[in-house]
Amino acid sequence: MSSGQNSGGLMSSAGLVRYFDAEDRNAIRIDPKTIVAFGLLFGVGVLVLNAVAI
Repeated sequence: MSSGQNSGGLMSSAGLVRYFDAEDRNAIRIDPKTIVAFGLLFGVGVLVLNAVAI
């Protein structure tokens, strides 16, 4: 491939990379630790409900 030819692969994906890297100011921001804590509490809650139902 000569330097005069452009395959378009990298240039066509550059806009998508820029789009997905941009952070939206209106987006909901949740700390990852909060998600893990919620998952653990939900799991414990399911286990407790299963123990009470038996």
